[in-house]
Amino acid sequence: MAPPLLEAVRAKIRDVPDFPKPGIVFKDVTPVLADAALFHGVIAALAARVATLDVDRVVGIEARGFIFAAPLAYALRRGFVPVRKPSKLPRATHRESYGLEYGRDALELHTDALSKGERVLVVDDVLATGGTALATRTLVERAGATVAAFVFLVELGFLKGADKLQGTPLYAFTRYD
Repeated sequence: MAPPLLEAVRAKIRDVPDFPKPGIVFKDVTPVLADAALFHGVIAALAARVATLDVDRVVGIEARGFIFAAPLAYALRRGFVPVRKPSKLPRATHRESYGLEYGRDALELHTDALSKGERVLVVDDVLATGGTALATRTLVERAGATVAAFVFLVELGFLKGADKLQGTPLYAFTRYD
């Protein structure tokens, strides 16, 4: 039987059919965020899960990844580093293009955001096909750092995104198969 926090989170996550395009079922996590006790519980559970990892920074992927990464960085007493969509960062950046389940996009990281040899925790809300997370790992490595682990609120196991991230530990608060 699933723990009460897991059950409560799963009960709040809503499926939104045909968003952002026909055929996609979007996992809406905003009801989890709106519930203070659940949101606090999720951040506490994620922090407890990764507390023993040796990480220097927490990297959050735009945009919903920021919502989980920033409080997780705070809880772990680590700095927060944003990975953003193109042209959102004001200084020199590394850029990586990637495929989505519904198209292509790109992400950027400031060239001076991470130091050589740093170990980072990459955080996002949902792991789907793995393209966004893989692009982020590439950016982190291009900056000379290493991804120590990935953390997601939700993993859509049926899309097999974790397969693209093999070799790096991955933790998802909940998984849909």
